[in-house]
Order: sequence, then C-alpha cells, then structure tokens
Amino acid sequence: MLSQSYSVTTRGKSALSSFIANKRLLLPLLVCLAILFEPLRELTIATLADAFFQVSVFVAGTLAIYYFLVDRLPQLELSYLKAKSPALEISMAAVLGALPGCGGAIIVVTQFTKGQASFASVVAVLTATMGDAAFLLLAKKPIEGLTIITLGIAVGIVSGLVVNLLHKPGFCQPDAQSKNVIECKAPSSAIRFSEPVWRWVLLPCLMIALLIAFNTDLGILTQPVELAGAALALFALTIWALSSKGQSYREVTAEDDEQDPPSKLAKVIHDTHFVTAWVVASFMLYELSVALFGLDLAAWFSQYAVFAPLIAIAIGMLPGCGPQIVVTSLYIQGVLPFSALAANAVANDGDALFPALALAPGAAVVATLYSAIPALFVGYGLYYFANL
Repeated sequence: MLSQSYSVTTRGKSALSSFIANKRLLLPLLVCLAILFEPLRELTIATLADAFFQVSVFVAGTLAIYYFLVDRLPQLELSYLKAKSPALEISMAAVLGALPGCGGAIIVVTQFTKGQASFASVVAVLTATMGDAAFLLLAKKPIEGLTIITLGIAVGIVSGLVVNLLHKPGFCQPDAQSKNVIECKAPSSAIRFSEPVWRWVLLPCLMIALLIAFNTDLGILTQPVELAGAALALFALTIWALSSKGQSYREVTAEDDEQDPPSKLAKVIHDTHFVTAWVVASFMLYELSVALFGLDLAAWFSQYAVFAPLIAIAIGMLPGCGPQIVVTSLYIQGVLPFSALAANAVANDGDALFPALALAPGAAVVATLYSAIPALFVGYGLYYFANL
C-alpha cells in the first residue's frame, strides 16, 4: 500500500511539474490576467473576439476544405522525377512547398534524407513554402495569398535550378537515413474534449463571421457575439496549451505531431488552435503596444520601412511557423508592407526545418542561408521598384 501511495504521489508531482514547465500556458494565463485587469478588459475581449471571428473561423473552414482536397490527391515520389529530369523534380518540390501548411515541405525533406531527392529540391521547397501562415493569409486576404503562393513557386524553381548548377546531386546528403521523420501520437485528451465543441460551433460561427466580414449590424446581439467569440478564442488558446508539453522551442513554435490514427477533424483543430494562439499573441502585442506605451508600430515601420524586409527575413530564418504567423498578422493589420511579407514568405522554412536540422543539419543550415538570398532580392525588389 505504501509503495502504491508513493507511486501515485510521484506521478502526481511529475504531472504537476510538467504542467508548470509548459511554456504554452503563459499565453492563456496572460490573457486571463488582462481580462481581470479592468483597464485592459474591454480591449482584450474585443481583441480575442476579432481574432476568433476574423481569423480562427475562416482558417478552420479553409483547413477543412484543404484537407478534403489533399486527401484525394496522390503524393508523387520525387525519385521518379529526379531520374527523369532535375528540372521536373525541382518544379514539383516547389509546388509541394507552396501548398499551405508544412506537409509538402516535410515530404521533400523526408525524401532527401532517404536519398530520393536532391539538395536543389530542398532549397526549392524551403524557398517556396510559407507554412501555416499561408492559411491565415488565404483566409483573410485570398488575392494576396494566391500572389504569394505563385511568387513562392516561381522563386523556388529558379533558386533550385541555380543550386542544381552550383552543386552535385549528392551535395549535403546525410549518411544516416531515416524512415520516419514525423512522429505520430495518440490524440490528446484536450483535443478529444474540443472535437464536439467545434462540431457544434463551426457552422454557426462561420455564418456570424461572414456577417461581420460584410459589416452587417448585429444590433442587440453585438455584445453577446463579442463575448462568445472571446470565450471561444480563450478556449482555443487553452486547448492549444494543454495539447503539448510545451517545454522546447519546437513544441511552442511548431505544429503538433500527426495523430495516430489520422483524424482530419483533429488535424483541423490542431492547426486552427495553433494559428489562433499566435494570432492572438500578435494582435495583443499590437493593441497593448498602442494602448499602454503609445507605440504605433504601423507608423514606426512606415518611417523605417527600408528595414522591414530585412527584419522579416531575419524572422523567416527562425524554425517553426509561429513567428511567421506573427509577421503575416502584422501585415493583415496594416503594420508591415507587402515587400516585408513577400521577403518573409521566401525566407520562411516553416516546420520542415525541424526534421531537416535533426536528420541533415548541414543541409538545413546551407539551405536556410540560400533561401535568404532570393528573399533579399524579392523583398527589396518589391520595395524599391514596385513601392510595395
């Protein structure tokens, strides 16, 4: 009995320490504190509601359609295209990278570690990918989103072809080959708990979001809708925080691992919560900087616009999609110019950089540096010659 009691106590202490060490919990905790602090309450609730109805709902709808379509498209092996023509392989890698999310880029990185794809295709895919930030941009500004995707494919192909001329096909090929890059895990209890909630709220919330998008006056429902949106946004933040240990940089800034068995709804929820968390963080950062410190980020970047693409490229070189969602959010809010968004999109490697760093660190570092070169050309080309 004593040994069993000791075991239960030990497990309890371990779970508590793991809970406390979860860095993801800082975001919902800070948001709750802002709600409790009366001077910030109204601003925080409005920001949460805006993030949910202007972003989360549309991202969830976009993700549902996207995963439905992707499920019916076969995944091409680059090894076949590589044998036929390097140009075909590089072009397909760029197209896979340009797909919203990081799935296409991870496919190419996986095949590279198995010797089935060239280093040039890795550069092409990392240059073309925008990661989860693409979902956010497509949901809020579809024309700009399609423009960035097209730009990413074009720049990715050109970059890959140039690298193919500079390096032999076996350049930076890792010696050790890995069969599994993506670890699958059972869906967390938090995600299971959130699934019925999303089943019930997605369609009515999507209808409300469309009414808001078309500037429809909700009348007496305005305040209840705002409170409901804030509550659902906080719910999404909490589920996101509890879905991972949140102890490492990767666990905080990257998408959660795939589920076993695969579940489209769980994947939609995972990605929606992830995007919501980083959008709320960026929205709150912007609103608080104005309300508390009088810092107008839009005016600052307008005054020092020449540095915006460079800052965006530096952020783009960070692994993970979280920091890149912040850049896209700032663009949507009118803080950053299009040139900075484009520069970040080209330099951004998304979550695909994590398996690349783990399995082929040399190739990952070189490919990241290579992707920064066209990002400079694109960013400052748009800034100086297109005034964007």
